[in-house]
This record gives sequence, C-alpha cells and structure tokens, in this order.
Amino acid sequence: MKILICPNFKKSHSFSATSEACEILLSLGCEVMMPSDCSEALSLAGVRYLDSKVGAALCDVMISVGGDGTILKCAKLASAEDKPLLGINCGRLGFMATLEREDLSRLEKLISGDFSVEQRMMLSVEIDYTDGRKAFLCALNEAVISSEYGSGIRDFTVLADGLTVSSLRADGLIFSTPTGASAYSLSAGGPLIEPALDCIEFTQICPHSLFARTMLFSPDKLIEIKFKSDGGASAALSVDGQKPLRISENDRLRVFRSPRRLKLIDINGDGFFRAVNRKLMAPAKQPDDSENGSED
Repeated sequence: MKILICPNFKKSHSFSATSEACEILLSLGCEVMMPSDCSEALSLAGVRYLDSKVGAALCDVMISVGGDGTILKCAKLASAEDKPLLGINCGRLGFMATLEREDLSRLEKLISGDFSVEQRMMLSVEIDYTDGRKAFLCALNEAVISSEYGSGIRDFTVLADGLTVSSLRADGLIFSTPTGASAYSLSAGGPLIEPALDCIEFTQICPHSLFARTMLFSPDKLIEIKFKSDGGASAALSVDGQKPLRISENDRLRVFRSPRRLKLIDINGDGFFRAVNRKLMAPAKQPDDSENGSED
C-alpha cells in the first residue's frame, strides 16, 4: 500500500506522531511518501519525498497529521484525486480526525482493511468579478461572507434557484456542509447535522432580528448571495478558514454542491457520534465524571 503522509509541523507533538506513524507503516510493508518540503524538518530513512500533488496521484491513502485545519487543507488535494483521507489529531479539538496520538497502533487496520469510509459532501463557490475575473473555490466546511475588517453590518439577499428566500441585516452569513455544521456554524447558533446527510446549511452571523433561524437547503439548490452596505464598502469571503477574498456589491457570488466528495476514513466505526460525545460534550461534563465511571 502506498501512503502519503502530510504533517503540520506547527502543531506540538506532530514530529513524534509523524515519526511513529512512518515507523509503523514501514514495518507493515507500506511505501511511505511525504511532501518534499517536509524533508528538511524531518528526514526519515525509507520515506520517499516528492511533490505533494504527485504523491496524491500515486498514493492509495492520504494521512493528515495535525488539527482540523490540516485536514481541511489535505481535503482539497484528496478530493481532487479521489483518495481516502485519514486524520491523526495533534491539535486541540481534532473533530474530524479518527486517531489520537496514543492510537497509532491502530494504523495496522489500514492494511487489514478493517475500516469504513464516509463520503462527505463538499461545496463549490464561484465568484464573477465585475472586471471579468473569475474565482473557483472548494469547501469541505463552509463559505463565510462577513464585514471586511469589522466595518459594520450589511444588507444581504439570499436567493435559491433565482427565488429570494431571505433578506436581512447581519454581520455575515455562513453556508456550510453537514461536516462544517460542527464548526463555525455551530458557534453561531446552527444545529449539528449528521455528515451522512447531503444539504446546504445557511446560518446568520449576529443578525439584526429577533427571529433569525438557521435554514437548510436541499443539496441541489443553487444559492446566490447579494449584499449592499453604506458607502459601498466591500465584504470578505473566506472558504474553510483560508485568507479572505475581497468582494464588492456588484460581484456575483454563487454556492452549490461540489461534484467532489471527500472520502474520510473512520477506523473506529463510530467517528461522528464518538467525536460529538468526546469532544463537543466534554466541556459540559463534571471534572470527576471519569472517577464516577462515566465514559469519555
């Protein structure tokens, strides 16, 4: 089996986790590859260093070592090459990661085939700029339209298949996948959505209304967003937490289901619900829960 490991060495423990993962996989007879820009930070015998796009095309499985942001970055490459992705958490939450650092012995399940693969919906985001330029982006979590540099609220209009479904004033809008429902949208008051579902979630950021609620669109809707602001100020578009793009009132912005899907590996067999219980519910538990026999 050919495996491409993509680590984020800015995360603590990522060096040791990457080294141990490589050692385990090499001992199991795998061909292990890493992006060439990792060779200076961590040079390991038996590991092949090459361009990440080349490695993604050659590998059977991709492994992300870091936090959720690392998984989001790797998801673009994995989905483009239609390769399954496994996450090893070295961050704080690691909601999408199957394995923690102490679980690396379970990597042998990759070789035995003892794992499942979840098909995660993704979003396409298109911008038609007034000057004729176009931008095409892909999101596993969400697309966020917000006030640029905190410059005040905007008047937004949201259309689905050409029909106006919402006109509102708010600091911004979030359009997320079911995977992204547990991220920014959840913090903004949106619901959790089981990732096996396909839908587009629309959540408002600090709406100027007493009756604002999250809305779910069918996955086949074409969503168009328009906005106006005092003095014609621009807004910012951020996709999966990447560097924001500036958009103006007359630019055309569309969000819809991407033809890509991410194949996310689940070695434990209960990935989403286990993560909800262990990582999102944990702050609500008492410090001595474990002493009273409660499960993590």
